[in-house]
Amino acid sequence: MPRTKNYNENEVIEKAMNLFWKNGYETTSMQMLEKEMGINKFSIYASFGNKNGVFLESIKCYKLKLNMLISKLEASTNGINGIKTYFYDFITFSKEKDCSKGCLITNTANEIGDDADEQIKNALSAFTNSVRSVFVKILAQESNYANAEQQADYLIVAMFGLSSASRVFNETQLNNYIENIFKNL
Repeated sequence: MPRTKNYNENEVIEKAMNLFWKNGYETTSMQMLEKEMGINKFSIYASFGNKNGVFLESIKCYKLKLNMLISKLEASTNGINGIKTYFYDFITFSKEKDCSKGCLITNTANEIGDDADEQIKNALSAFTNSVRSVFVKILAQESNYANAEQQADYLIVAMFGLSSASRVFNETQLNNYIENIFKNL
């Protein structure tokens, strides 16, 4: 007879997502996940397969949380200024108390190597490409498509920079960075 789950998968994945976001993929151990999620290893393996499975579900959870900002951006009629607002909104989104956690995707991309699990690399790439495609769509409304593609590349790389920088630099420095990004478009 199968065991009944005494936990909500969405709740435990959100806890895991926050642990990965704060500590990184490589540093987060199964023991840490077990403690943070409040379930034992057997339950983790039964529900998610392994650490990679927990992480892939964490990326989905992160995307749902960030989707509020993405939806706002997609609905914006402000063109490039809408993207600029997204950058500022992201800074607020990534804050926890007085410090920033950066971006789960960027943090992970910065720490994993070429030998990382293909599913994880593909999930990171798919996530980044989805944000980039929103940038292209908005930019294409203001310029030709080829130029929009180049500008979207510039902005997605700048977003990675902002995500990393947000963990180290103060609000004034981050605001200056964002303002300078958009001066160059």
